[in-house]
Amino acid sequence: MSPMLEPGLAALQRILPHHALSRLVFWLMRCRYRPLKNALIRLLSRVFHINLEEAASANPDDYPHFNAFFTRALKDGARPLNTDPAVWVSPADGTLSEHGLLQQGQALQAKGRHYSFAALCGHAPWADAFHGGPFATIYLSPRDYHRVHMPCDGVLKETRYIPGRLFSVAPYTTRHIDRLFARNERLVCLFDTEHGPLVLVMVGAMLVSGIETVWEGVITPRVDKTPHTRRYSETGEKQVALKKGEELGRFNMGSTVILAGPDNLAESQWLKENGQPLRMGEGLLHIHTAS
Repeated sequence: MSPMLEPGLAALQRILPHHALSRLVFWLMRCRYRPLKNALIRLLSRVFHINLEEAASANPDDYPHFNAFFTRALKDGARPLNTDPAVWVSPADGTLSEHGLLQQGQALQAKGRHYSFAALCGHAPWADAFHGGPFATIYLSPRDYHRVHMPCDGVLKETRYIPGRLFSVAPYTTRHIDRLFARNERLVCLFDTEHGPLVLVMVGAMLVSGIETVWEGVITPRVDKTPHTRRYSETGEKQVALKKGEELGRFNMGSTVILAGPDNLAESQWLKENGQPLRMGEGLLHIHTAS
């Protein structure tokens, strides 16, 4: 995209009916009319060069609607998992947009633009524990595998649904819209791990017609657009414990995942650089815990 067009396209998004457009896409993605859904699957596969060879099924007829294809499973072994317990793996396919340390409670969105990590998490009382810790932002494009997995073993402590706008999270918008991730609709997930707390945020975006988790099902879209916090038991039958590499949730269209660790992991070593592609399961952060 021409840099000259970016400001105008970003400005246009400020006046578009984000949620109405997303509801339309929600219907279209779940249409079961075979000629339409098969045409959409073939069109998207060509336009975005989707690798159907790694999908569990490459036959459009095997998917009841377009969204089932978009959130398709992969063949066994398609995403080898880095099993080193000292390594956090990428939770998703995508591109590493930004990574670094949370400085003075701020995360880098794009060059010259920052946002409040506390605001991203809905001003949760535990957010301060992450100041000075490592964070990473992963952008999922339409061509990517759209299931999100655990970067390490963890036990779910809390989720926070936060309503908001649905700006596109494509690189051109992150460069031009202030505090984008802290303004969009999102689901914040807090886990307890052997290295301390872990936050994983699933950020909604324009035309993203749903966020789901394996423990609660469909989170968005929802009629009730009010913030909602849900706490989970850390023991017993209601415990949600997930192993490294296990599926956590999925996006119904492309979006962004943000993850962060506590300040005692500030000396950890990044295994990837900004702009590099990521595949779920490969090493992202080698953990070094401050003594």
